[in-house]
Amino acid sequence: MSKYPVACMGKFLLLILFACLSLGAARPEIKLEIRDHLFLPSELVVPANTKIKLIVYNRDPTPEEFESYELNREKVIMGGQKAIIFIGPLKPGEYPFFGEFNPKTAQGKIIAE
Repeated sequence: MSKYPVACMGKFLLLILFACLSLGAARPEIKLEIRDHLFLPSELVVPANTKIKLIVYNRDPTPEEFESYELNREKVIMGGQKAIIFIGPLKPGEYPFFGEFNPKTAQGKIIAE
């Protein structure tokens, strides 16, 4: 005989089920490329109030840094590599970002709507 009452076991199993479902719920993935010292696309539209997985591919042979004061993020991405940056949830609005190593050309913004 189990030392846990059946009602407690049912609640425990329900808790595990909810935990597994929340782990399986994928957050939106947005892809961004760095090519010829430019961010492509330069504007990304994302859902507001949602955590986002931003995947940045650096197609250039040289490193670049994804930086945004408004998003409070900075990440160096080596040439030919990719980086994953989690952002949000964001309030509706615009959030500029730039490449620290090529700030005149590598510019973009995230638009949360």
